[in-house]
Amino acid sequence: MISYAPFYKTLQKKGITTYKLIKEYGVSRSLLDRLKHNKPITTVTVNDLCKYLDCTVQDIIEYVADQ
Repeated sequence: MISYAPFYKTLQKKGITTYKLIKEYGVSRSLLDRLKHNKPITTVTVNDLCKYLDCTVQDIIEYVADQ
């Protein structure tokens, strides 16, 4: 399963709030909801998040094996 836990760690490390993502970068609330619930997002979206946060893909997503 794909987890977006690293995304929230990256936000915290960089001192960026979800409010700032919405207001300054135009990230939608629905995207943040998808990330929160580990729902699928496109690679274009991952690319955009990496650009906004100046980070790598590993700072946004991780693979966690299903039990």
